[in-house]
Amino acid sequence: MMAAPLQSALLPEQIASMLGLSGVLGEIVGGLIGAFLIANIMLAMTAVAGPWAKRKITAAFTDRIAVNRIGPFGILVIIPDAVRLLSKELIVPEGVDRPSWDLAPIVLPASALLGFAVIPMGDLGPINFHLADPEAGLAIVFAFASIASVALIMAGYSSNNKYSLMGGLRAVAQNIAYEIPLIITALSVVIFAGTLQMSEIVAAQGDALVTIAGVSIPAWYAFVNPFAFVLFLVANMAEIGRNPFDIPEAPTEIVAGYQTEYSSVYFVLFYLGEFIHIFLGGAIMAVVFLGGAAAPISALSFVPGFVWFVIKMWAFFLFTQWARSALPRVRIDQLIEIGWKGMLVLSFGNLVLTAVIVGVLL
Repeated sequence: MMAAPLQSALLPEQIASMLGLSGVLGEIVGGLIGAFLIANIMLAMTAVAGPWAKRKITAAFTDRIAVNRIGPFGILVIIPDAVRLLSKELIVPEGVDRPSWDLAPIVLPASALLGFAVIPMGDLGPINFHLADPEAGLAIVFAFASIASVALIMAGYSSNNKYSLMGGLRAVAQNIAYEIPLIITALSVVIFAGTLQMSEIVAAQGDALVTIAGVSIPAWYAFVNPFAFVLFLVANMAEIGRNPFDIPEAPTEIVAGYQTEYSSVYFVLFYLGEFIHIFLGGAIMAVVFLGGAAAPISALSFVPGFVWFVIKMWAFFLFTQWARSALPRVRIDQLIEIGWKGMLVLSFGNLVLTAVIVGVLL
């Protein structure tokens, strides 16, 4: 068996038990503390990824020297960067629609953090980092992630700036064009697993697919259906707006798109939201295609599942940064054509083929 050990209780239940609480009060207190803990873990990872890791990775790809003066390997640059950005004046342009303009930077990171409510992140000692496990978990995480589109159009429309409006419209067009193939490709995994429940999708990947010379290859859906994995990866990159699909904020064309008019703490919130969405995209890929918190081989199962899950999320983040440095941006017409004429057709073809294979062979 390749799967990480399953915990009997979810994180809120464990917290309520430790505090000696039960009933509705225990559920509320345990849920709030658990959500606070997981949110802060993701915010800490984002703080490392944005101001520091992104710079170091890009510098490595382009043969330059990144931040290296403050702290070991320059990692403490996070602190002055945070102070610098948060202490800047918040400039509110004339003519903006204040309610939408103020809410957009909050909605974007919130939509990504909500997605982690149903993500099984594995165990670390006795702690199971899984807040909720509803039967429609996969549908719920996509629903939360799609709220980001609302934030982007709110920001673009309310900024009273033609470049911002264009960025918001591009974001909606891109998300619609790629969210459908993303979900359709995920449905092919649902056909294999027979459930939308996140923990059950992970458990369905727990057996060995094949054993060669004593080494077992896990039955992760990335190995079972590599074509679906590649489709999902491409659509995921478009959903999070990473190269070559960073059309909504293309600096060379529309300055910064939907976030052109934002500064200070609002800019930080947009920046934060982008990186949390990258980690959410990596978390969904880990659950759906990479065995969740399971180790790649049984010999490494001694490493806690939570550590493996974090490694998989960071591996996806590294891939996005490689794409940012290596792949040129596509034009908006090319992006739409790839989505509607390519990805949509291929995702439906993969879904039908998967249904036939499962129906006939399994």
